[in-house]
Amino acid sequence: MKRTRILHLLQSDKPLDNVIIMGWVRTRRDSRGFSFLEINDGSCLKNMQVIADSSIADYEEIKKITTGSAVAITGSLMESPGKGQKWELKADNVEILGIAPDTFPLQKKRHSDEFLRTIAHLRSRTNKYGAVFRIRSELSFAIHQFFKDRGFKYIHTPVLTASDCEGAGEMFKVTALDMDNIPKKDGKTDFSLDFFGAATNLTVSGQLSAEMFALALGDVYTFGPTFRAENSNTSRHVAEFWMVEPEMAFSNLTDAMDLSEEFLKYLTGYIIDACLDDLELFAKYVDKNLMTTLEGLLSSDFTRLSYKDAVDILNKSKQKFEFEVDFGKDLQSEHERYLTERHFKQPVIIYDYPKNIKPFYMRINDDNKTVAAMDVLVPNIGEIIGGSQREERLNILEARMDEMGLSKKDYWWYIESRKYGSAFHSGFGMGFERLLMFLTGVTNIRDVIPFPRTPNSISF
Repeated sequence: MKRTRILHLLQSDKPLDNVIIMGWVRTRRDSRGFSFLEINDGSCLKNMQVIADSSIADYEEIKKITTGSAVAITGSLMESPGKGQKWELKADNVEILGIAPDTFPLQKKRHSDEFLRTIAHLRSRTNKYGAVFRIRSELSFAIHQFFKDRGFKYIHTPVLTASDCEGAGEMFKVTALDMDNIPKKDGKTDFSLDFFGAATNLTVSGQLSAEMFALALGDVYTFGPTFRAENSNTSRHVAEFWMVEPEMAFSNLTDAMDLSEEFLKYLTGYIIDACLDDLELFAKYVDKNLMTTLEGLLSSDFTRLSYKDAVDILNKSKQKFEFEVDFGKDLQSEHERYLTERHFKQPVIIYDYPKNIKPFYMRINDDNKTVAAMDVLVPNIGEIIGGSQREERLNILEARMDEMGLSKKDYWWYIESRKYGSAFHSGFGMGFERLLMFLTGVTNIRDVIPFPRTPNSISF
């Protein structure tokens, strides 16, 4: 049987015969000689109302259909006399593909996000989560479209790595060693006997690999999963998340700031155009100021200011913060949100951070105190993009690695890229889930990723 998506039927400009839809029953109510079924197939937020009358074969079986059951319905698309809907389907045949018991947990009532996280395998059948993941799908496509239109090449960077890009040490170790019989050498695990012959981790970033290709292909980007073994149970952190990381040869920090602003505006405008019905659900039930926030991003030129100026503004604000504001300390979410939501009331790009709070690969400024780094901050989220101009000068890069206690032996290939035709280049990383949170108003990152991985949670 060839089915038609409900989305396409709702967009039809004329009645149609011999239509087949397949989907899941949201509700069923019976009247004298009729049953009304609301069917959703996941293609859009709206349901298709189906009218099945008593003349249909096995009509009594139709009256046994429960919420959550999968059905295939053949019938005619007709104009609906009911309010709020253009079309309905008059059924000629109803086939039950999979019956759901009365214990199906998604009944016609509102469920809390906390409860739905416990049934993540089913929550995408709800209106809210169906909308989240349709937006996630469209956003993924838009990212590729943005870079393709601008001549970037898509690079698949390794998930397994021996490098620690951020220098934070919060990485997941990967091993094929027998955990009940771990080989030792000088009292430590002997990773020379492991699968790769060396200690191996899940990646926290594809940036270092992307840099190598930027220095060959010009402009590249990577978009994939990254992992961080940070024991954090906040609403902004998960252990597995997705990152978008463009890297541009022959570009400086200003170029990275320009691209990041253009990128966010493009994606926001794209989702408003492509997913308006789904966005309106979030604007109605999740964040009533959502559309104002999104339109504000599109209409504003992002404020740009140095880290020093940002610290000065925060110190003069007379605002009571949980975390102290002081030059040389990283800004916290509460500081970032104050700047975007209360002081400037629009997105902000902060640049020239102290070198002591940034990774080794960021280019040292002439003052030898700050680096050519930038963070893009947006309302309700805080930091959504972090980037920098990369240190292309071999001697300064090596000195910086020595200063931070990094083994140059482990990064020999990265250092070597600065020996052979090194060129200035820049890039940034954007947290994909954080952008989804911004676009939907959802306040917990666990609710914009299909199966969240957090401390003590690896179900599904």
